[in-house]
Order: sequence, then structure tokens, then C-alpha cells
Amino acid sequence: MRCPNCNSKDIGKIGSHQFYCWGCFIELTVNGEKMSVYQVEEDGTLSSLDDLFFEEVPQDFPQIHASN
Repeated sequence: MRCPNCNSKDIGKIGSHQFYCWGCFIELTVNGEKMSVYQVEEDGTLSSLDDLFFEEVPQDFPQIHASN
């Protein structure tokens, strides 16, 4: 497994489906095919970073492709 943020392989397991990246200090939760990414705040709470890593494009949103 590699960190989606810093690409480090220095990932530690902290729970049955929870991991911690020692490269950039984020927490990862893996459930089957779905991964969630969290920033650990100073008080120990977690803030979701999923909107930065896993942006989904709505189905009705037009796709624009660059051409050379």
C-alpha cells in the first residue's frame, strides 16, 4: 500500500481497517474498494480530506477533452 498523498510506503496499521502514514501524518481508512483520508488535528480529532483526493464528476457534467 502507498499513501495517496505523499506516495510513501511507510504505512502503519492502527486498527482492523485503519492505517497511518508516517511520511505525511494522515490517517487512512479502507473498507473494501473505498478509501477515506483524514488529517489528524492537534486535539486528536479527524478532519476528512476525501474532497481533496476523491473528487467525483457528476454524471450529467459534460466531459471536456484536450486535443493536441
